[in-house]
Amino acid sequence: MPRAPSFRLFLPSLLLTLLVGGCGEKDAQAPAAVTQPSAQAAAAADPAAAPLLGALQKQLDGYRRIIVLLADEERQSAADRTTSTRIGQQLFHDGLEQRSAIATQFDTLLRGTSPQRFATLGTVLDYIESAPELFDADRLAFREVLRDLHERIGADSSLPAVKLHQRIGEDLEALDEIERNYNQELTRIFSRFERTRAIELKREKWDDYIAHLQKDYSREAILRDYGVIEPYPMSMKDSDREIFGRDLPPKTVVLTFDDGPHKAYTDEVVAILKRYDVPGVFFEVGRNLGKVDADGKVSLGPMAKISRNLMEEGYAVGNHSLTHAQLSRTTGDALRQQVLDTDTLLKDVDSKRAPLFRFPYGARNAEGLQLLNEAGLKSIMWNIDSMDWADPVPESIVQRVLDQVNKEQRGIILFHDIHDRAVKALPQILDRLIADGYQFAGWNGRDFSVARPRKGSDRDATVTTGYEKSWAIVVGIDNYAKWPKLEYASHDAQAVADTLTGQFGFPSSQVIVLKNEQATRNNILAAFHDRLADDRTGKNDRVFVFFAGHGATRQLASGRDLGYIIPVDSDPKEFATDAIAMTDIQNIAESMQAKHVMFVMDACYSGLGLTRGGPSSSSFLRENARRSARQMLTAGGADQQVADAGPNGHSVFTWVLLQALAGKGDLNGDGLITGTELAAYVAPAVSAVSQQTPAFGSLPGSQGGEFVFQVPDSQEYLNADTRQLTADAIALNNKVDAAQDAKNSEAPVTVADLQGGKAKLVVPTAGPASDRQRSQQANDRGLQLYREKRYDEAAVQFAEALKLRPDFAQAANNLGFVYYRQQRYAEAARWLENTLRIDPSRAVAHLNLGDAYFHVGDKAKAKQAYTTYLALQPQGSGAAQARAQLEKL
Repeated sequence: MPRAPSFRLFLPSLLLTLLVGGCGEKDAQAPAAVTQPSAQAAAAADPAAAPLLGALQKQLDGYRRIIVLLADEERQSAADRTTSTRIGQQLFHDGLEQRSAIATQFDTLLRGTSPQRFATLGTVLDYIESAPELFDADRLAFREVLRDLHERIGADSSLPAVKLHQRIGEDLEALDEIERNYNQELTRIFSRFERTRAIELKREKWDDYIAHLQKDYSREAILRDYGVIEPYPMSMKDSDREIFGRDLPPKTVVLTFDDGPHKAYTDEVVAILKRYDVPGVFFEVGRNLGKVDADGKVSLGPMAKISRNLMEEGYAVGNHSLTHAQLSRTTGDALRQQVLDTDTLLKDVDSKRAPLFRFPYGARNAEGLQLLNEAGLKSIMWNIDSMDWADPVPESIVQRVLDQVNKEQRGIILFHDIHDRAVKALPQILDRLIADGYQFAGWNGRDFSVARPRKGSDRDATVTTGYEKSWAIVVGIDNYAKWPKLEYASHDAQAVADTLTGQFGFPSSQVIVLKNEQATRNNILAAFHDRLADDRTGKNDRVFVFFAGHGATRQLASGRDLGYIIPVDSDPKEFATDAIAMTDIQNIAESMQAKHVMFVMDACYSGLGLTRGGPSSSSFLRENARRSARQMLTAGGADQQVADAGPNGHSVFTWVLLQALAGKGDLNGDGLITGTELAAYVAPAVSAVSQQTPAFGSLPGSQGGEFVFQVPDSQEYLNADTRQLTADAIALNNKVDAAQDAKNSEAPVTVADLQGGKAKLVVPTAGPASDRQRSQQANDRGLQLYREKRYDEAAVQFAEALKLRPDFAQAANNLGFVYYRQQRYAEAARWLENTLRIDPSRAVAHLNLGDAYFHVGDKAKAKQAYTTYLALQPQGSGAAQARAQLEKL
């Protein structure tokens, strides 16, 4: 049966079906008696058709994206509609280029002499006409392509060409009929891009088609592909209405400058900020910029150029009223003029003005705050006042600011860029703050955050959990003389030691590592007694102990079990005297002055009385600072064996432990991993993937405190050198994640204790987190998912980070590199370009951008990106790669 007529003849019955039942059932779109090949199957059957079929699918993808972007625009805000239209226009013009490329492919095929060329075109038509995955509305995406082909094939008078010409003509008639039935919806969506007919006829159920598309496409994902992530609405911190700076991270300040712009001092302040590479926020008085006439006409004055330069250079410029009036005494139209006229002036200077307002003198009333809310402005106050408007002595200003910063430890500092004394005081203040390890936050579009470390500064490695010193004893034994040899224990111990000194900043001089023949009974006990016992550790220190090796259990005459860890020189016949009993460990734990001690034993035994876990209060850190902790987590019970076949040469227990320490153990998302959280993650996970039942509890004498790890912010920018997990590691992690997903995250976690009983662990409730913290956590989750090659999920997390912090260069780079790994090179290039708009000197982003443009085929942009990378990092890890790529170009 000829294929084109079947398409035409099938259409009326199809329309009847759709009018009755909608287009929710795709099976109704193809003749019941014939199963037509999908694009993939057709390409496999006819490889010559594969490039054309791939191009047609790209054409369809862009067409669907436009529909999803614009189908619900009535519910979108004006700003969202503008964004949707802009991206829709990009998609539309991409479609035009794609259509041109398809036409070129048609020309190449038709100019050939292969007798199969018409069969190849027939395969393409089969897909357009009858592919079961297509809705009729989808087929409209190919109308212009078919018209191009119809015209080209009409020039050939051979019989196969004439038959194809007739077939395409019939298809075009069928598409015209489909269009008439969708005309109203398509006209509304596409009329902004090109003219379409507006014939009012009966239509299929459009909403069902949109619902079908929205299963595979979302507006957010489409915008993300085109380099757009819409940030969350502005956050509110110190109160629902105002920011004072008290919620900034420790040792973080914001520099603000009021009353400008000034014809001389503003530029001098900017020069100082540039020299120290720190951001600033400027609050400007409207009358310094120009005036707004009664009819709303804006006239900018000469100093508006200073304001424009500030915005172009990336400084946030906010509103400080029109005349610096005391607005707490102003109401009605006069109040609106003070706020809104200045906002109009700032927008006329540059639409990038920051939506920030500072009340002159800090004087405000309820009406003023309500007006800011209506205008989309946020009130920015301060908690550190330089008093530079009153104090004529720069040295006095310096000391005042430093004293207040030392007291507050964070905050918003008020300066004025209209006084020379502020200019003189600023460098001295910055010198001291930088020397004291302070970071400087800028406005990122939603809140104040540190976009990147100041050039030349070391990151603040201070742990905020109250510890003065961090100690560790790490033991791993494979080469037992008289016990069965193990395979992974020594490697496990070294990995734990590296994690402590690397990720968590334990000084290597305070981490004692004993492996194999070093791990004798005397050496292990000496490490405790000579280095850590009695007053050798301080009252605010922490001690982490890890043992990987054999464990044993002996039943005492009383019937009670006593557990042992087995040193390298122990004899199985004498372990009661030459091994180390848990009672010895308990005595050692009680003899240490350190506030918090945690034992993690990758060995199986039983025989130690444990008490319940730690507190679950939301004020946990404050309580924890007062309470000692002696906690223990073991790999399993007396009748179990350690599973020594985990990924990357680790036992299953230690592999899961390392994953927990890498961030997965932060169960409540507060940036901390407590001993309880570590057990609540590790114990169920190990039990789910092995025959072990890990046990956890607090040793007698513990006061209910918690050992705490602070999860460090990852600084990794994804690139070609970023290591990913092996297949077996990914497989094990997937099993662990499945077990975690299956349980109720709100419910207590039940784990074993060492006496064979059960204990319920309650994870402390997380306190409120700032947008910066939440953004960093999302970015770090994205990195974990990237290492597991879960690219779509990683992209969602990086996008979440950017919603919270639009200026987060690390997340923008990482999102771009995920696209690169997915071989979506155009999308990768968009996000890497975004990265460099945020942080132009980020060398790795230039290297990644060069790779993306190389694959896109844009040689000029690739060359520029590689050249810039080499200028920034001539000896960098990617320098050889960049030079090799330049040679290819």
